[in-house]
Parts: sequence; structure tokens; C-alpha cells
Amino acid sequence: MKNHIGLFLLSFILMLTSVIPQGVQASTGNGNEGINEKLGLPIVVYGDALSDAQKSEVTDLLEVDQHDEVDEFTVTGQDIANYIGGNPNSNMYSSVKIIHQDDGEGINIEIATPDNITKVTKEMYHNALLTAGVENADVLVASSVQVSGHSALTGIYKAYDAKGVSLDEDRMKVANEELDVATSLADEEGVDEAEVSELLTEIKKAIAEQNPATKEEVEQIVEEQLSNLNIELSEEDRQRLIDLFDQMRNLNINFDDVKNQLDELTGGLQDILNDEGFWDNLSNAIQEFFDALTEFFQSVFN
Repeated sequence: MKNHIGLFLLSFILMLTSVIPQGVQASTGNGNEGINEKLGLPIVVYGDALSDAQKSEVTDLLEVDQHDEVDEFTVTGQDIANYIGGNPNSNMYSSVKIIHQDDGEGINIEIATPDNITKVTKEMYHNALLTAGVENADVLVASSVQVSGHSALTGIYKAYDAKGVSLDEDRMKVANEELDVATSLADEEGVDEAEVSELLTEIKKAIAEQNPATKEEVEQIVEEQLSNLNIELSEEDRQRLIDLFDQMRNLNINFDDVKNQLDELTGGLQDILNDEGFWDNLSNAIQEFFDALTEFFQSVFN
């Protein structure tokens, strides 16, 4: 009888495998390809709060051994103070690997440890990096302990600064505020994380198309997108969104330059929100398994 049950469990696993989408592996390390003399070495930034054992684990998670050579740096609480005016006593655990890509390749974000990055999704990172002015890079985020994930953004700023690429300080601060707003809406308002990212993306796209000249016009865009996506927020959070995007309006951000990436990000978010086929297939597989299991026990005990 144990053998029969084992076969049923194996069948169940095979059914689940058949409905799980393929091709979800990170594209931030596809084997040892040698040193790219044009784009430079991959950059790895470790959180300074990591113990030696945790750092070793993160090194494996970031697939550092896939590269002949990397540039390594450490991000500290003082960095968070320097780049975005944060708390210099912050403990930094989130770590990142960055591989620069050719112009036009855009940003690719993957989280190696989604269970340990508890608040920030890869779409939130993507949106914030576009705001900060990061372009054409593959980014892999990891943590060996459960953290919100906010410090990874500072690690990326540190990586660019250490390599002599100056990102605009005001844009970095607004990008960090964007990440705070995004995680706050998901936590406090209970809005689905994918919907939060879609909202931020659609507001940016509307700003690119309409080029608002006043805060009132920004407010109108925010209200329109909230209505379009059927998202209800408190007055306080509505105002946070308006203030955030009014700050963006006053920065030197050419949203037209990143509109294609915003369109791609929207498409990916829609895939997440609307992949009814996957959920239907998974539900059907589970139902078929339990139907078969019920029939099996009925045949054994009758």
C-alpha cells in the first residue's frame, strides 16, 4: 500500500511540474564567459552586517564563481546616509551583483532569495532604478536573512559610484522615496504588490505622454490612474503619491527615454496579474490528484 501511495505522490509532483511555467531562471549569470573588456567586470556589493558565514552563503547565491573576476565592495549605513540621507546606523544585509550591458538592453532584475526579500519586488526595484537613472544592467539581489530589501538599492548606488558613474543625488533620493511608497501601499493599504508596481508604471507613462506642468496636473494623472486600476487609497497615501510624482516632474528625468522599458514592465506585470491559464491548470491538477486519491482509497477499503 505504501508503494501505491508513493506512486500517487510522484504523479502529483509530475502534474505540478507540467503546469509550472518554464524559463524563470535569472539571466544575470549564464556560465563563465570570461572578462568583458568593453563593459568591465561584474560588480558585487555585500551588506556590511553579514557575518563571514552569511557572506559566503550570499557569494554562492549571487553565483560569483561563474565569473573569472569581479569587483567587490561593501555597502554600509554611512552609505545610506551619504546617498539618500538615511540612518547611518542601519544594518545592511541585502547584497547585489551588477553586470553592465550594452546600450538598449535595459534593466533586468532578479531576486535570488524571494523568501528573504520580504517587501520589495523585482518590479519595484525596476521602477526605482529607472527613476534613479540606472540603465542597461542585469541585477541580481540576495540576502541570507529575512530583510525588507531596501538596502539593495543603496548597494546599487554604491556600485555605480565606486566605478566612477555619478548618479544624480536628487534622483536617488526620489527613487528611495518611491520604494518606500510602494512597500507602504502594499503593507498598509493591502494593495497587491503587482498592482502597486503597475500603478507606479502607468503614472510614469502618463507623465511621459502628458508632460504635466503643474502639481495640479500631476494630481489629475494620479487620480485617473487610481480610477483606471480600481485602487482605493486613503487621502494621506493619495497625497504621498501626488507629492512623489510632483518631485519627479521637477527632476531632470526624460520619461520618453525609458518609455519602452515602462511598456515592457507593464507587460510583465499584466502577465503576473492575468495568467489565469496557469492558475486554472494548477487548480485542475490538484483537483485531479485528489479525485484519483479518493478513488484509490475507496478501491482499497471497499
